[in-house]
Amino acid sequence: MAHLELLNVKKSYGSVNIIHGVDLDVKDGEFVVFVGPSGCGKSTLLRMIAGLEEISSGEVKIDGKVVNNIPASERGLAMVFQSYALYPHMSVYKNMAFGLENMGLPKADIEKRVNRAAEQLRLTDYLQRKPKALSGGQRQRVAIGRSIVRDPKIFLFDEPLSNLDAELRVAMRKELSGLHVELGGTMIYVTHDQVEAMTLANRIVVLRAGKIEQVGAPLDLYNSPDNLFVATFIGSPKMNIIEAQVASVAGAGAELTLPESRRMALASGGDKLKAGRKISLGIRPEHIDVAADGDIELKVDLAEQLGGETYFYGTGPGLPQFTVREAGQTPRPRGESARVKMRRAHLHIFDDAGNALLHGCA
Repeated sequence: MAHLELLNVKKSYGSVNIIHGVDLDVKDGEFVVFVGPSGCGKSTLLRMIAGLEEISSGEVKIDGKVVNNIPASERGLAMVFQSYALYPHMSVYKNMAFGLENMGLPKADIEKRVNRAAEQLRLTDYLQRKPKALSGGQRQRVAIGRSIVRDPKIFLFDEPLSNLDAELRVAMRKELSGLHVELGGTMIYVTHDQVEAMTLANRIVVLRAGKIEQVGAPLDLYNSPDNLFVATFIGSPKMNIIEAQVASVAGAGAELTLPESRRMALASGGDKLKAGRKISLGIRPEHIDVAADGDIELKVDLAEQLGGETYFYGTGPGLPQFTVREAGQTPRPRGESARVKMRRAHLHIFDDAGNALLHGCA
C-alpha cells in the first residue's frame, strides 16, 4: 500500500499540451477512479504514474519520494491493461509466475504467492490451463493475479473490463470491489464508463481535456456537481438541462422564465440569483413527477419498460428532449401528452458559464 501525490503534473508532445497541471492526493488504501470522455488524458495520466510516459513537468511522489526519474520496473507498481496480454503458450500458473521468476525469487516463494492469488481470484482449478481454454472473465482474472503476486505498492487498472460483455463486467466489478476490501491496497482505475466509476470508487476524479473538473465521493459528485460538465457526465440516464432566465427575485424566492415564456417559481435560492441573469436548470430523471400542475408539458417520443421502472422520453416547444423515470410499469403511448413537475429540492442551477450556483431550491 502507498500514498500517491501528483504535484502540478503536465504532459506535452512538442507544442501540444495533453495534461495541464494536475494536482491530486491519493491516500493509502483508496480506490480512486479516473473517469472522463475519450481523449481527456486519463490513460496518459495513469501511464505517467506507472512510469510508462515521461513527465514534462511537475512531480509524482510515492510515499513522499519523487519518482519522476525512476524506471517503471523500480516503482513497485503493477498495471493491468485493457488487453489481457497473456502469454498464449504458457499455463495460467506460468503466466502468473513469470514476472517473479525474472525477479529471481525462490521457487517456494513463487509457488506460495501464485497459489494465494489463485485462491483469492478463484483460479485454483485453472492453473494448468492455457489462456485459450479460459473465458474472457477468467483471462482478466489471470491478468489481475499476475499483478497481485508482485505485492505492489499501487495497483493501476487501465480500462480492464472494456473487452467483456455486460454480464461479465457486472461480475468483475463485484470481484474488483471485493478484492480491494480483501487486499486493502491503493488502487487507481481508469474508465470511460461512469457506472463503473460510481460503483467502484471511494473517490472519483472527473477529467476533461487534460484537466480535473471535480474530485469527490461518487454520491457527492452525483448530488452536488461543480459544473454542467460533471452534472451531465455523471449519472445514467444523464441530467436533464433547460436554458432559462431569472425573471425576478423577491426576498428568499425567485421566479424563472423557461422557454416559450413559461414561468416557474422558487421558494428559496433568491440570494444566489440576480434578475435578468441567464441560467441553466438541471434535474435528474428520478426527480421529475407527472402532475396536473406540472411546470412543462411533454409529448412522449419513446417509453422504455424495464420491468421495475419505466423511462419515457419527451419533448415540448422550445425544450430539449426530457427523460423521466417512473416507478413500476406505467404505460406511456407514443404521442401522449404528460405534464411534469420538477422537484424543487433536487433542482440544480448553473450560471451562464456552466458553474454551479445552487443545489436544491425547496
